[in-house]
Amino acid sequence: MTQPTDEHQHTEDDEDGYRGPASLRLESRDAEPLEVEVTLRGHFEPLDGRYHWYGRVAVHAGLEEALGGKKATALLTTPHGEAVGELSDVDPWGRYRIVGTSTPPFAVGGPEDLVEEAS
Repeated sequence: MTQPTDEHQHTEDDEDGYRGPASLRLESRDAEPLEVEVTLRGHFEPLDGRYHWYGRVAVHAGLEEALGGKKATALLTTPHGEAVGELSDVDPWGRYRIVGTSTPPFAVGGPEDLVEEAS
């Protein structure tokens, strides 16, 4: 007997992402950018027609000193791109959550994801 399948079932491969070094420049701060480690994910949300990306910034003493657990807007730059996101929600391990919409600071999909229209 075969198991019924859910055509809307999501797998880890449904999301794009990036894990590695990044530069974080806090908005309205004169300080130099912070060199941080990030784990990011993202997906296209058909309900609003926008790409949503999100993740965590690894514990960084300079970030905690600058923000003290408060929200802030920042420019996040990776080797693949840059995007503005909002830092907020510090978890129990001291990692800030970062979220953004539209073009993410990492590569999304690839040529194998493109589908040619039949003529």
